Amino acid sequence: MTIPEDFKTRLKIAKSKIKKQVLSDDEKRGSFMGNAFKLGTELVAAVAVGTIIGFILDNWFDTKPWLIIIFFFLGTAAGILNVIKTANRMQEKD
Repeated sequence: MTIPEDFKTRLKIAKSKIKKQVLSDDEKRGSFMGNAFKLGTELVAAVAVGTIIGFILDNWFDTKPWLIIIFFFLGTAAGILNVIKTANRMQEKD
């Protein structure tokens, strides 16, 4: 008993669709990890920049630790706003 050509063709098409779907799932997972890394990096960078600016200004004006504290919270707020904006943009793409 031989397999009809029509069945072989449909089987090839089904296998290629499954293979594409598996690749697509891997790409989505990689994209998700990249986006998560980007959001985390944006938050950490904003906090670090704010704290460094506060440290420099504290040394310049000799007001330790007030400007470090103020700029730490400003950097944190800026980082959170950046993360929210970026996350909203990512949601609009999908």
